[in-house]
Amino acid sequence: MIISEFDRNNPVLKDQLSDLLRLTWPEEYGDSSAEEVEEMMNPERIAVAAVDQDELVGFIGAIPQYGITGWELHPLVVESSRRKNQIGTRLVNYLEKEVASRGGITIYLGTDDLDHGTTLSQTDLYEHTFDKVASIQNLREHPYEFYEKLGYKIVGVLPNANGWDKPDIWMAKTIIPRPDSQ
Repeated sequence: MIISEFDRNNPVLKDQLSDLLRLTWPEEYGDSSAEEVEEMMNPERIAVAAVDQDELVGFIGAIPQYGITGWELHPLVVESSRRKNQIGTRLVNYLEKEVASRGGITIYLGTDDLDHGTTLSQTDLYEHTFDKVASIQNLREHPYEFYEKLGYKIVGVLPNANGWDKPDIWMAKTIIPRPDSQ
């Protein structure tokens, strides 16, 4: 398997990415996956592919925000039968190096809790917010734990962002060392 910059001129890979997005998140991408792929191919964005024998098995992208210092990771997707095989980890590691090479300091992401996968979806997050974040529990293999293993920290939540009791969990990581202050 090869992890490398996505070939933005390869229509077959673009179609495979469109299919992968639609299959993974049918409600979010549905009929708009091809348009989303075109947005992901914007030259200012980072687009990285995991390809195995000419098949796209994973993808990660990033969008520059806050000038070039803060980047939004969006999206990370791995074909369902290939998960838990380090593909996601390898994609994130590649992305972090690429963001750092472009002057990035922080990568952040939102990881939606659409199906009550954490204890944050079962409570009023406007009350005692950070106590609840500190005691979060994973109920259904929610991906926040994947990101925690890679050094990302929960830095906030957006209550009801995706509907009642469906928060967006915000995570971030500093990817370069802090310079010594003089």
